[in-house]
Amino acid sequence: MYNGYRFLAVITARGGSKGLPGKNIRELNGKPLLAWTIGQAKESRLLDHIILSTDSLDIANVGEAYGLRVPELRPGWMATDSASSIDVLEYVVKSEEKKGRAYDYLILLEPTSPLRKKGDVDNIIRLAGDNPEMDGVISVGEVQLEHPMIMKKISEKGVIIPYISGLPYAYQRQLHDQALFPYGVGYLIKVSVLKKEHTIYTSNMLPYHIERWQNYEIDDIYDFKCVETIMQMEGDKL
Repeated sequence: MYNGYRFLAVITARGGSKGLPGKNIRELNGKPLLAWTIGQAKESRLLDHIILSTDSLDIANVGEAYGLRVPELRPGWMATDSASSIDVLEYVVKSEEKKGRAYDYLILLEPTSPLRKKGDVDNIIRLAGDNPEMDGVISVGEVQLEHPMIMKKISEKGVIIPYISGLPYAYQRQLHDQALFPYGVGYLIKVSVLKKEHTIYTSNMLPYHIERWQNYEIDDIYDFKCVETIMQMEGDKL
């Protein structure tokens, strides 16, 4: 609890990854990928409750081995490629409310973004709790090479054209304006807003800026190897 508000953390981990099969329980620097996010959540001093939501018994078993009991697996309709994180979050909120547990805020912690600094989770919570007029907080990192001012696509004629027409072209990275990407260090939203808007992206969100080395999400083996190396370099900050 912080400033009188109750905070729920939801860790979402689906079993059916196509980019990197089994990635959520793949060993990363000595323990399963999922275990890093569980540990970071459990280190929080401000979270009121932590839930691991999964459709996989193997993932549930890993979660329980690292201190999170999984009372039930997701329903089958939430185990498909078409099911969204919003579906999962709203299902968790409803399940908790049926058990008589209500929360003011929910923070989504994705196992595929394990590069959280010590204190990131609680700092995001404090930012929200100190600004109750805002809908929530999203962690963002500055885009590096893949900036909108330089991105391209192939036209119907088969030639290279700007991905977004009308943007000025900047040959040097130093001339780019600041573009931000919402990395999965933490997505925090008021539960009331989530239930009303059915999104974690509203026009009333605060940014939580992360460092350059945190700008990674694991989707394939190349991401995995990058994160593995960064952890070895920045391990004292995790």
